[in-house]
Amino acid sequence: MNTPLAETLSVLLLAAVLACAVARPFNWPEAVVAVPAAALAVATGALSPRHAADEISHLAPVVGFLAAVLVLARFCDEEGLFRACGAWTARWAAGRPGRLLTAVFALASAITAALSLDATVVLLTPVVFATAAHMGVRPKPHVYACTHLSNTASLLLPVSNLTNLLAFTAAGIGFVRFGALMALPWLVAIAAEYAVFRRFFRRDLGTAAADGANGGEPPPMPMFALLTVAGTLAGFVVASVLGIDPAWSALAGALLLSVRALVRRRTAPLTVVRAAAPGFLAFVLALGVVVRAVVDNGLADALGHLLPDGSGWAALLGVAALAALLANVINNLPAVLVLLPLVAPGGTGPVLAVLLGVNIGPNLTYAGSLATLLWRRILHQHDHGVDLGEFTRLGLLTVPAALVPATTALWLSLRWFGG
Repeated sequence: MNTPLAETLSVLLLAAVLACAVARPFNWPEAVVAVPAAALAVATGALSPRHAADEISHLAPVVGFLAAVLVLARFCDEEGLFRACGAWTARWAAGRPGRLLTAVFALASAITAALSLDATVVLLTPVVFATAAHMGVRPKPHVYACTHLSNTASLLLPVSNLTNLLAFTAAGIGFVRFGALMALPWLVAIAAEYAVFRRFFRRDLGTAAADGANGGEPPPMPMFALLTVAGTLAGFVVASVLGIDPAWSALAGALLLSVRALVRRRTAPLTVVRAAAPGFLAFVLALGVVVRAVVDNGLADALGHLLPDGSGWAALLGVAALAALLANVINNLPAVLVLLPLVAPGGTGPVLAVLLGVNIGPNLTYAGSLATLLWRRILHQHDHGVDLGEFTRLGLLTVPAALVPATTALWLSLRWFGG
């Protein structure tokens, strides 16, 4: 296939895949369009079979890691961990919406960091809805916090987001070093989001809860699930120090909870398989192949001229801003797949700057990340509409307010710990 035709076809295929992921016509899974699109890219010669195989081979360990984390999160929910956290949150808030927002920020940040953004969007958001209803407060600030923190608070650990797993591999650094470099940007970004939320939702937060709605007596914390999560996180650190792939720790935690549920006859083998979201995993692999076709047919050269060189503050901010913009144009997962090969030769700093852009930037638009799209569907299931104008205004305030100081914090972390 000649170059102009291959370029046009690959762009059209990517547009079709993303459109299906956003709109999900007839409630189709994302893979229904993505897998045939990837096959078509190879069959027509827009992407060589060897490059397609290389891309799948590169993504396979990351996808396996993601599957284990999804199973771990699902069975933490089955154990009642999220419901218990919600109940303790309501009790601590004591009927005060401002305190509930603080608690939701802390809880969503911790869950996103430890169990991935999918756990926050899919499992915590319904709990937050129920908690707000029980307290008699307006749910909007708290459920908006879930989607924003599923993106922003996913900066801390490699396991927090699929984009992080990809950047973790590209950066070539250990689990502990990744967390050390991203800890300050993570804290700064969350603090910036919190400050904007307090101001933006001041009217909702100023409405008192119904009398007597103090959350009641919370259920006991499921210690087995809590200790499994703690052990899995400790396993990530130990595995990194020993040079072992941290995916083994995620697999151990997932197996421990799922086998426990199977032995107790609380679940079935098919449920465990479904918890790993095989359709979504196929979508990720197929999307990677389609994005590789776009990159090979000219996008890489075009972006290469726009990316600044170096690891100085201005260069890192430029990389982060471009990554944020691209995430809102083509979604953050394709954006990170496109940008990482271009910035990886520049070292750890530019790779992590891309991560800031693709994790914070998606809070600007619905299409910025798959997590935001999924969150929107969950809100509709609860008969809670989302106003596009309000969502965008909030994003216009939070994205620059978080991105600039987080990039500055990354620049400082690189100077302190070395890039």
